[in-house]
Amino acid sequence: MQALDLLLTRSSQPRLQEPAPEGQALENIKQAALRAPDHACLTPWKFVVCQKEGLKRLGDVFEQAAISADKSDKEIERAPQLPLRAPMVIVAIAKFTENDKVPWIEQVASASCALHAMQMAAVAQGFSGVWRTGSYAKDPIVKQAFDLLEQDEIVGFLYLGSSPIKPLPKPKRDSAKFFEDWG
Repeated sequence: MQALDLLLTRSSQPRLQEPAPEGQALENIKQAALRAPDHACLTPWKFVVCQKEGLKRLGDVFEQAAISADKSDKEIERAPQLPLRAPMVIVAIAKFTENDKVPWIEQVASASCALHAMQMAAVAQGFSGVWRTGSYAKDPIVKQAFDLLEQDEIVGFLYLGSSPIKPLPKPKRDSAKFFEDWG
């Protein structure tokens, strides 16, 4: 797939099934993350790949968080099933390092770029995915499960697998609504 085609047709696919990336395809996804913009080479990221029992473990963490947050019985019952919507979930974390030249927001942006690069690398290799956040990304129980410090952030859960459906083309947006020319 050509890089420009990949970027111009990017689309999230929430319905995912086996197979998930493995072997060299998964290594390519990991390497794409590590090429994200990284001011001062801080490598402000941590990634946790959840598969098989790891998905169940993540679901257990979500369930604990739902109980702790006093969510409804329906949400508590649903919580352990959330990671099972795909054969793989990569948890993308911004690990903050105090630095005078690289503020917190730039480090979070770097981790976000890494997450986007992983999704694009997956799609380029024939896989599909969706970047999710939601309340669990900010939940203290979930953050604790990943040994995060106060200023660390879960920037997203990247659900990866194969899509049983072909994505529909998205309508083209009018760039003039979002860009201003100071030329």
